[in-house]
Amino acid sequence: MPTYRDEVVVLRTHKLGEADRILTMLSRRNGKIRAVAKGVRRTSSRFGARLEPFMVADVQLYQGRNLDIVQQAESLGAYGADIAVHYDRYTSASAMVETADRLNEAESTPEQYLLLVGGLRALSRGEHASRSILDSYLLRAMALSGWAPGLADCARCGAPGPHDAFVAQLGGIVCSSCAPTGAARLDGTTIGLLNALMAGDWDDVDAAPPGAEAAASGLIAAYAQWHLERGIRSLEHVEGLR
Repeated sequence: MPTYRDEVVVLRTHKLGEADRILTMLSRRNGKIRAVAKGVRRTSSRFGARLEPFMVADVQLYQGRNLDIVQQAESLGAYGADIAVHYDRYTSASAMVETADRLNEAESTPEQYLLLVGGLRALSRGEHASRSILDSYLLRAMALSGWAPGLADCARCGAPGPHDAFVAQLGGIVCSSCAPTGAARLDGTTIGLLNALMAGDWDDVDAAPPGAEAAASGLIAAYAQWHLERGIRSLEHVEGLR
């Protein structure tokens, strides 16, 4: 019977029967995987705690007809406990795994897996503001999927920047000729923060003023949800957190 191993992040779980769970996981090499973990809800389970949301594990799976079956699991990153005890970290992590689930419905790349693992690790350690980690993840995940926002030249006509209007539907920052009435206007500080979040320049991100942080977060949320073509439900619980 075919078996295989892979590194995975657990995105979400569902109860199955009295003791089993169905796991949705983002893997390093095999894209998104749905598998059954048998007996993990029993207190005697050998690896139930290793297969909770936000956990990173090395798993061995049996390839089933409809759902694969988890046979072994070794922890690679026990991030769930440190995330779950902080509401801001938990809500940000929930939005990240929900986004990863949506982005990888068709295909996945090792880069998407590594980006998510890095984001969850940073959240668990409290390295930066939780919302900033989420914002950086959303921008970079969208870029890896081919939807990088234009942050310099006009995203619609290519006119050289700088420009100060941001329109999610048009792909990012646009010139005054392309900007529709009522388009959000950005100051230089907010544009600089968007670029720092995209590049992972954490010195600049951590030094940004609250007004720029709030403006950037709103634009990033709107941009991600526009391209995903539906809302990220977990973002409702993140709004206003810093």
